[in-house]
Amino acid sequence: MTRFDFHIIRRLLAGFVSLVAVLIVFFIVLHYVEYVDDFFDRGATMRQVFLLYYPSYIPEIVKLTSPLALFLACVYLTAKLAQSLQLTALQTSGVSLYRLLLPYLIVAITLTGFMFWFNGWIVPKTNRAVLEFEQQYLKDASQVVEVSDIHRQNQPGSFLTVGYYDRRSRVAHRISLQQFNEEHRLVERIDAPNMTWIDSLSVWRIEQPVVRDFRSSNGIERRSHVVRIDTTLRILPRDLARTERDVESMTIPAAAEYIEDLERSGAGSIGRTKVGFYGKFAYPFANLILALIAMPLSAVRRRGGQAVQMGLGLIVAFAYLAIIKLTEPFGYSGELPPLIASWMPHVLFFAVALVMLFKARK
Repeated sequence: MTRFDFHIIRRLLAGFVSLVAVLIVFFIVLHYVEYVDDFFDRGATMRQVFLLYYPSYIPEIVKLTSPLALFLACVYLTAKLAQSLQLTALQTSGVSLYRLLLPYLIVAITLTGFMFWFNGWIVPKTNRAVLEFEQQYLKDASQVVEVSDIHRQNQPGSFLTVGYYDRRSRVAHRISLQQFNEEHRLVERIDAPNMTWIDSLSVWRIEQPVVRDFRSSNGIERRSHVVRIDTTLRILPRDLARTERDVESMTIPAAAEYIEDLERSGAGSIGRTKVGFYGKFAYPFANLILALIAMPLSAVRRRGGQAVQMGLGLIVAFAYLAIIKLTEPFGYSGELPPLIASWMPHVLFFAVALVMLFKARK
């Protein structure tokens, strides 16, 4: 690597950090203006808003804005080099565009790897505080997917039915736990008015259950009343009252296990959850793809100078991010497989980046 490469890397990183900082402030100001009425109406204090909520939200903002910040940094720097004829001089001296792309690739690949780790393991931890705050103080908080008439498979042959689940107190009301044998005959049923999650013991406590046993050879039902039963189920509180954004507060391994549990238990409406999970892998690649697009897009001198370059760059970047948001609902509803809905925009724009690089003046 040459001194020129290190110079480009330093300027790209400086521009990226500056733009991320500006976008954080911009986002927080807009968000506060939009939701300040909710904060006051629902009793949130300024201390909670600015010392708890927004500091916890900053990692999410960094995740969302990093591709745009890197893209604009690349466009600005490349356009400046092009307008001052430095790129032309380098290409005239025999340096190809692909060689000039090296420092951009180093920065983009490094940031992509960093954002994959950041998005998969750091952002979920801070998002827990964000989601809890929004549930309490924002009217537009993520909605609970299921609250009543919930049916879950505990394990093969074992099924749980819940009349209503209170997410806040972790109490399931009007529960019925049925056990079937290999011939699909009901062999045991436990009915109870409520079942409470005991976090310290990691068990469900069933209060005043009625246990009905159908294993008798003569077909007579044996019924017994018990004060309480503490039992471990494969069904956890998060499986009974899911919100649309639960996966945002989970690391990649935890989210994978969560989706597996939902599929095993027969939960419905998990398209949004799967799209959010696959997005943890796909979205960081937007950093690399937009950097690949920025170089050939802004390497040509244009009439109007850097302002035109930045304008074109913003159009491309917002088109990319808009397509991501437009395809996600198709994965939520199942019209597209969640995996395809998550990756399709990135594959499409990666192809666009390769075409632009191929057609660019070498």
